[in-house]
Amino acid sequence: MRVNKLLERLEYEVVQGSDSAEVTTLVNDSRRVEPGSVFVCISGAVSDGHKFAADVAEKGAAALVVEKDVEVPENVTVIRVPDTRYALALMSAAYFGYPAEKLKIIGITGTKGKTTTTYMIRSILESVGHKVGLIGTIEAIIGERRIPAANTTPESYTIHQYFAEMVKEGCDSVVMEVSSQGLMLNRTAGIPFEIGIFTNLGHDHIGPNEHKDFDDYKRCKGLLFKQCRLGIANVDDKYFRDVFQGATCRIETFGFSDEADLRAENVQLVSRPGYLGVAYHVAGLMDFDVEIDIPGKFSVYNSLTAISVCRHFQVPVEKIKDALKKAKVKGRIEMVKVSDDFTLMIDYAHNAMSLESLLTTLKEYHPKRLVCLFGCGGNRSKDRRYEMGEVSGRLADLTIITSDNPRFEEPQAIIDDIKIGIGKTDGKYVEICDRKEAIKYAIAHGQPGDVIVLAGKGHEDYQEIRGVKYPMDERVLIAEVLEELKEEKKEENQQQGTV
Repeated sequence: MRVNKLLERLEYEVVQGSDSAEVTTLVNDSRRVEPGSVFVCISGAVSDGHKFAADVAEKGAAALVVEKDVEVPENVTVIRVPDTRYALALMSAAYFGYPAEKLKIIGITGTKGKTTTTYMIRSILESVGHKVGLIGTIEAIIGERRIPAANTTPESYTIHQYFAEMVKEGCDSVVMEVSSQGLMLNRTAGIPFEIGIFTNLGHDHIGPNEHKDFDDYKRCKGLLFKQCRLGIANVDDKYFRDVFQGATCRIETFGFSDEADLRAENVQLVSRPGYLGVAYHVAGLMDFDVEIDIPGKFSVYNSLTAISVCRHFQVPVEKIKDALKKAKVKGRIEMVKVSDDFTLMIDYAHNAMSLESLLTTLKEYHPKRLVCLFGCGGNRSKDRRYEMGEVSGRLADLTIITSDNPRFEEPQAIIDDIKIGIGKTDGKYVEICDRKEAIKYAIAHGQPGDVIVLAGKGHEDYQEIRGVKYPMDERVLIAEVLEELKEEKKEENQQQGTV
């Protein structure tokens, strides 16, 4: 492949060599350069690819794409572009044969709700025969393959690689989470989104190596609606109009508001032992009743989003209703049946904002007790620990403080920090450092009408201790605990029988 083929949708300047130079692979990681590679020099927050120009030339790179001056031997082609991240995105699309143009791509952006909504949409579309790829916070799904995710929105090269594999697997559509970081860093540049979705906006991702301020955060979210055909937006969000300022797409809205094109009416909380959900009437562009096996007002928003999208795929109402009943997301208010008396769930809530949202939602169901089990990650801000401790102490009837990913810190030191936060409230708590033992305590002491939340780990299936990730899946721990409690009960009965 010639360099100019990869650059065909870009403006560029040939600094030295020729743009007709033959290249073998497209690379933006200097460690993966091989003879004949074209290396794109990315200026990152931690490292700058331009610094490796001489090294990659020595490894045999045939061409470099740069946005700064570099010094390399004359036999190496150097192409200059205004923005190498943008260039990498469009070059990746060309390198894989523009696979995005063979797929209907649905992009979801917002502070909360992206992951759940992504799985809901996939569940509905697959129920009517579509083959749907997925790219998100938890994983990428390509056919039967599930690839754990490192970033919500991967680097552009990886995105187009996934698209190409999806086309090969026979996918006709893709639903993907689009982070503000991904938009800001041009990871999604050039992707022809069929539908772009805005869920909501909260004060998050502001700080070093993220967004300089909230206005920048809003601006980046809005970029999606300049590269999609249809924008579907939560009209109830107070930043909706800010985000859509300058949008070039057609716009539809959803929400509770009368001005929403698709509305939720007559919302009812559904509660029975071991089950929490929500039922409502869909009005406006569609007209039917629906029940979702996920509690809370935010699940209404998530499901409305999915319904809004699937309407454009002409999915029958009954299929939508059935698929929404079955849609589950690992580690996102994931109910685990352990008793007929109380409800137990796993959730990824791992900061004060997400924990407060979750516990506030669950309190609306008026449980006999709300029990919250959580820990905090090591080598992270102490403020997060204080804040999460305060939230749980204020909202939960009982907090069980345990370990999460201690990393290079002592688990007990993290627990002590959490207790400082709880100390600002009159909330009751117990501390059990070992997470399995903490879960055992929660289940063994569960009372009729309780709602018990295991927060913080969610979809994670490991515990990180001193740089090593040990297998630890809460679903496995729960199964082990239930077996242990059963055996203990059996032994107890046997002992009583011999007395």
